[in-house]
Amino acid sequence: MSEAIYPSVKDLTLEEKASLTSGGDAWHLQGVESKGIPGYMITDGPHGLRKSLASSAGETDLDDSVPATCFPPAAGLSSSWNPELIHKVGEAMAEECIQEKVAVILGPGVNIKRNPLGGRCFEYWSEDPYLAGHEAIGIVEGVQSKGVGTSLKHFAANNQETDRLRVDARISPRALREIYFPAFEHIVKKAQPWTIMCSYNRINGVHSAQNHWLLTDVLRDEWGFDGIVMSDWGADHDRGASLNAGLNLEMPPSYTDDQIVYAVRDGLITPAQLDRMAQGMIDLVNKTRAAMSIDNYRFDVDAHDEVAHQAAIESIVMLKNDDAILPLNAGPVANPSATPQKIAVIGEFARTPRYQGGGSSHITPTKMTSFLDTLAERGIKADFAPGFTLDLEPADPALESEAVETAKNADVVLMFLGLPETAESEGFDRDTLDMPAKQITLLEQVAAANQNVVVVLSNGSVITVAPWAKNAKGILESWLLGQSGGPALADVIFGQVSPSGKLAQSIPLDINDDPSMLNWPGEEGHVDYGEGVFVGYRYYDTYGKAVDYPFGYGLSYATFEIADVAAAKTGANTATVTATVTNTSDVDAAETVQVYVAPGKADVARPKHELKGFTKVFLKAGESKTVTIDLDERAFAYWSEKYNDWHVEAGEYAIEVGVSSRDIADTVAVALDGDGKTQPLTEWSTYGEWEADPFGAKIVAAVAAAGEAGELPKLPDNAMMRMFLNSMPINSLPTLLGEGGKKIAQFMLDEYAKLSK
Repeated sequence: MSEAIYPSVKDLTLEEKASLTSGGDAWHLQGVESKGIPGYMITDGPHGLRKSLASSAGETDLDDSVPATCFPPAAGLSSSWNPELIHKVGEAMAEECIQEKVAVILGPGVNIKRNPLGGRCFEYWSEDPYLAGHEAIGIVEGVQSKGVGTSLKHFAANNQETDRLRVDARISPRALREIYFPAFEHIVKKAQPWTIMCSYNRINGVHSAQNHWLLTDVLRDEWGFDGIVMSDWGADHDRGASLNAGLNLEMPPSYTDDQIVYAVRDGLITPAQLDRMAQGMIDLVNKTRAAMSIDNYRFDVDAHDEVAHQAAIESIVMLKNDDAILPLNAGPVANPSATPQKIAVIGEFARTPRYQGGGSSHITPTKMTSFLDTLAERGIKADFAPGFTLDLEPADPALESEAVETAKNADVVLMFLGLPETAESEGFDRDTLDMPAKQITLLEQVAAANQNVVVVLSNGSVITVAPWAKNAKGILESWLLGQSGGPALADVIFGQVSPSGKLAQSIPLDINDDPSMLNWPGEEGHVDYGEGVFVGYRYYDTYGKAVDYPFGYGLSYATFEIADVAAAKTGANTATVTATVTNTSDVDAAETVQVYVAPGKADVARPKHELKGFTKVFLKAGESKTVTIDLDERAFAYWSEKYNDWHVEAGEYAIEVGVSSRDIADTVAVALDGDGKTQPLTEWSTYGEWEADPFGAKIVAAVAAAGEAGELPKLPDNAMMRMFLNSMPINSLPTLLGEGGKKIAQFMLDEYAKLSK
């Protein structure tokens, strides 16, 4: 057999097929050397390559990995609202995988930020499934365009770290379909990730790795997924049940391949099912073979650092800029004719940046440039005081005094505050949204000494801002910016570029305002997703709940105007939205146009509005552009548990165009035909449901006519009786009308049988 041609599953023995469905070690596929199938390496992402130096032995050391570019984690990159930029990040990640002979990088993670306390929020994209799917797809397409695989994870409903290995997530079908599945669905249908990683948790009683409905009925049969499904590390608890459910690959290996062999021989697994799962593994090897055959490849370290730099710039969200305190004037370096401001930099994060989250995604960066490093490189003078230590220990009075004295002598103070790694990481959920108290106290002391304070935040998920915001004229939410966060922050702070980030996650005033807190993080081994589809801004905006900063929010050094908003119907249930965006300032900058769909009267409880389109537009000073955003049928649909399908109701929908979920520039309406779905009518259908159905309406009219003719009892026509009548299943009509009600019900059923043949 040619070395360049891999066999099909038909060329393998039963034992060899079974071996393909488990890893060779913690970081390698299990090859079949005699048949020319290599055991390629797969390893962690999702915001860069984490290849352990001990990986050749199959061991795991989260802090000992080969140097790789650390791009901003999803907490930051999601705020870019820039799929094209994210695609470039994916391409760069793939090039590093090619150098290191890694066939699949494990990411991106598109689980929903159901609650901002979630310990892994730093590596997930958004509280909104549309945004998560339409951003993270850039990683998948970018990586795979270079011949390296991705692993979309964690499928599904891995929304907390507490008891994550076994917790039972109890979620309604509608919430799964509208909130927790769509990001996966969009990426599967549009980009076909080569692998998907299942989650640890159970969903409605069944572990994801053993969930046939999840892995086969939905993922493969409904969405058309043609890649392989692997387990999260240690999530496979029953190899036979998992293989039958549609799990191709157990990771890491439990060295129980014989269980699969025995199960096939005993008839517990059909040979055809094993063939499907094993062939998927061969197909994966075939997809990655070309890239893994490239020898002596070396990626451009500086070019990738520049991609990380641009990604970091667009990740920064300006929350506050009172008195136009930003941008700062760095003097001759940036503006030869300007007198430089005297700047104080306070906070250990400026010297020791927190640039990534903790846990399995921990990367050893190719280079690391802090904010202080950047100032030194650019010749910008500033006085520095650390102010506090990066731990949860009590405040150090000496550090505080030094910081206050430093602030007194400055024109403006840059305070670098946030969460140390000990406060948030994979493996545990946070118990508060607050920053460490010693940092808030220090901010108060510094603000008392100098009223010109700009706070620069470092955090993987939102923190409360309102309690201390009065002490800062400017606030930059910089999330976790990767290895080039220092230069990116300097570019924004000193005005080389305008901030353009938008929040992918609402910032509440108080964690107890979040509806999931009623069931967070669960009890006795389960967690109820009682808020249903009302997650994040869907809850806050629908119920008029005050927030600190809304979803989609972000300031700029420029000003913009959105005008000429229009929506044109393009099909029975589709539309196109257009708008003109103008940069009304003298600053070149980017604005993100956001389109929300607001349903009219609906048969189910629906959110006030939902994001269904966006586009980021770069405009030079004074420039205008017209943007067009298409809305497909799903943009107007909800998941109907009655129909077990997506459903678009006929009627008028509002199309809102704005720059955040609460800053809507204009609203236009579009009238849709609806999809015409109807449920079969039965004796358990209410009289009102009969009246609303196309066939049923004719029968209701016939009942009224027969009543007028004396052929059936005449129905009551007063308002109270009609109210009772409309809410009754027709088999209850005798309750209201006696024997005559029975005659009417039978007449209706007989007529329906004739009409619906």
